[in-house]
Amino acid sequence: MKALDHSATALYDIPGPKTERRHKLYGLISTLIVLGLVAWLLYLLFDTDQFTATKWTPFEYKGIQELLLRGLGNTLKAFAVSAVLSLALGTVLAVGRLSDHKPVRWLATLFVEFFRAMPVLVMIFFIYVALKVEPLPALVAGLTLYNGSVLAEVFRSGINSVERGQHEAAYALGMRKTQVMAHVLVPQAVRAMLPAIISQLVVALKDTSLGYLITYEEFLHAGKLIASNLDYDLPFIPVVMVISPIYIGMCMLLSWFAQWVARRQRRSPKTEAADVAPAEPGTLLPGAQ
Repeated sequence: MKALDHSATALYDIPGPKTERRHKLYGLISTLIVLGLVAWLLYLLFDTDQFTATKWTPFEYKGIQELLLRGLGNTLKAFAVSAVLSLALGTVLAVGRLSDHKPVRWLATLFVEFFRAMPVLVMIFFIYVALKVEPLPALVAGLTLYNGSVLAEVFRSGINSVERGQHEAAYALGMRKTQVMAHVLVPQAVRAMLPAIISQLVVALKDTSLGYLITYEEFLHAGKLIASNLDYDLPFIPVVMVISPIYIGMCMLLSWFAQWVARRQRRSPKTEAADVAPAEPGTLLPGAQ
């Protein structure tokens, strides 16, 4: 009879034979439903002749390939700039929300709540139309204001999630608040914050497609130009089948990068326990006679 790991089942009872059979049945039914949806989708694609050579030959043209690559490059450029600025803005706003000065804390809170509630598309359109800003800066500004406000809450929540005793001990040692934040709270909070940070960056990457609505020549805009110049029925479907896997691949690559960073943090010497030499007979404490 196998020993039970009670520490791993404090919040979850070990399923019995009937429950295991029920879970397997649910899994089988879910798998069949997904396979059925995939089969139905493939049937529709084949039924509308979406896999014929005529609809895929245009993607072999050098001009179309260059247009897609240029759009992909513009998407990555907008994402890179907005990601860096969002992280910087989120850090500043999080520090403001954690400030001991009430006016600073209230101002940061007002800024975060306003731009976090404002739809991204509205901000982008306002900056582009009302302020007459160029498409790329307008897109980056809208993404930065929204994602920076969300990341500010992520940073604040992550820092507040660290046990209270950690910063109390640091203050007891005579450390200033800046030192406590930089050397005690932030390093411990990063692990908890990393999944939420990467998730929000994935949102920023997908939201770069909103640049298409303000004529920014990003990846989706390039796909629209290609589809509008193809002379067969339903030209958008092959274009979407080309663009979608690339978007999904970029998001998966970003998630993989987050996992890689998390593994490196776990293996970092700064986070591993240090070996302490055992006390030997006759060892005196400092100051002892």
